[in-house]
Amino acid sequence: MSTEANKAICRRFYEEVINQKNLEAIDELASDDFFSHDFPPGLPAGSAGLKIFASVLHTAFPDGHLTIDQLIAEGDIVATRITFHGTHTGDFQGIAPTGKEVTVPGMEMVRIVNGRGIEHWGGLNQISLMQQLGVIPS
Repeated sequence: MSTEANKAICRRFYEEVINQKNLEAIDELASDDFFSHDFPPGLPAGSAGLKIFASVLHTAFPDGHLTIDQLIAEGDIVATRITFHGTHTGDFQGIAPTGKEVTVPGMEMVRIVNGRGIEHWGGLNQISLMQQLGVIPS
């Protein structure tokens, strides 16, 4: 696939799965053997783990919205600089809702094979998120 087609897959993932909260789109956008090098421990492998991860984010930040700041592609890899905005009104990894609004930067890389994400690195800046939630000092 072309780099432009791979970038379109990433755009679609962020818009449909994260912003529109359409978990069913994961079945079209991620391989059954999808693997993230940076997801929290304990998630199942494959698209099932990706669905759980996205669901946790949606529950913790129901008004969450992700903005793509930059997309760069080379070969089968797409690198994305992102910003996530949301209000923490649900449990998040054992952290009770704080009601705080967050703006969290992130960087991700996804390897795409046959039109579906198969491998992932990166994510949101967890230190920034925890500081904004008041879990760790700024």
